[in-house]
Amino acid sequence: MNKNKQKIAYKTKELKHSFTGTKLTKFAGLSPIMKFINNAQIGVELNKIFPTGKTSATKFSYVQIILSLILASLSGVHRAVRISNFTSDSLVQALLNLKKNLNKDVIGERLKLLGQKGSLLFQEYTFEKVSQWIEKSNLTAITIDCDSTVQTVYGNQEGAAKGYNPGKKGAKSYHSLLAFISQMRIVVNNRFRTGSAYTSNGILSFIEQTAAILPAKIKEVFFRADSGFFDGKLFDLLEELRWDYLIKVKLKNLNNLLLQQQWKAVSTEVSTCEFEYQSKQWSKKRNLKAIRTITGYTEKDYFGEKQKVPIYAYACYCSSLELKTEELHEKYTERSTSENWIEQVKNQLLAGRTLTNDFHANDLLWQLGVFAYNRSVIMRYKIMEKVSSGIKYWREEHNTFRDWFIDLPAKILNGGRQMKMKIYENYYFRDDWEKFEKLLLS
Repeated sequence: MNKNKQKIAYKTKELKHSFTGTKLTKFAGLSPIMKFINNAQIGVELNKIFPTGKTSATKFSYVQIILSLILASLSGVHRAVRISNFTSDSLVQALLNLKKNLNKDVIGERLKLLGQKGSLLFQEYTFEKVSQWIEKSNLTAITIDCDSTVQTVYGNQEGAAKGYNPGKKGAKSYHSLLAFISQMRIVVNNRFRTGSAYTSNGILSFIEQTAAILPAKIKEVFFRADSGFFDGKLFDLLEELRWDYLIKVKLKNLNNLLLQQQWKAVSTEVSTCEFEYQSKQWSKKRNLKAIRTITGYTEKDYFGEKQKVPIYAYACYCSSLELKTEELHEKYTERSTSENWIEQVKNQLLAGRTLTNDFHANDLLWQLGVFAYNRSVIMRYKIMEKVSSGIKYWREEHNTFRDWFIDLPAKILNGGRQMKMKIYENYYFRDDWEKFEKLLLS
């Protein structure tokens, strides 16, 4: 390099900063989402269900508090103190007509006043909305994936109790039920329960409630669940409803039963068998189908000689479907996607992460998180229905959608009677953002 050649100097600029900005937002994507919510009349409907009497002491309506919690879930904000700060955002205040931010104590106090009646009213409302969404989907056959989920708590919240908790054994928790419609990925039914509840506790009334939610146009239902729901009374109910089902078997003596069966080789590594079984509590015998897969080999000593012995993985199912065992096994593994949806409900929409010391208030907070999850899915499902390219939005997890659509800084401008947002002109996802907004509100 020529030492005499002129070089580019290294220069930077130092900037001063201050926390004095106003009319700014971190959540520009909430503006079209709130328009979508208003177009669906959700605010108006909730205001009728939860009317707020005007008094000098009442600064916020119930619908403002409820919608604040839904928008906070969509934005990845939880806990009362953070939600209070979230409602300081200029856009959030404008969208919800808030004169000031919600006090952190107001949220819990007002939800506690709604009590059990409030949680039941909101549940009935969500059932009505879910039924409408299914009706509009034009589906006539659906798959329902049912599962339970544990939410560990760190305190003495009402209704929290010790029970099944694989993540933190011995800790108190809530143990909720969820049922998804796989074709739409929405939660069709949910139930907030104490942590001491067994997986299948209340499943019969839960299924009857789910059946009542489904519109008449649904002619075929396939119900799928893990071994926690292996129950003869549940099979009776599903057969009475004429729902097909596939449920994994759970028996104390299952291993001994399987060792007694005649296995038929399907391939070099896979064998199957089927046999009839009836427990004392069952109304009739049912056919169980099992699959045995070689996962490896181990060496064992037989009379001084070492021999390779296969290691087996077993799975056994009870089903109304007339399918081969290996086909049932394949169909059961498809339910693993529902575990991802549960993760989104709990850890991305943060259902159950904001808590009070009141069980019914916590029930309502859980339901609001589930409702926010459904709104996120339904928005993207509608886009997919309008344009084939919209499937990429529907396939996204909520965190991904939030990162590029909701979490977008903007400057809010007041001009005359209108409010406008100025968003960075070279935003990387600008085309996607504008396309999504147009389709969402069309």
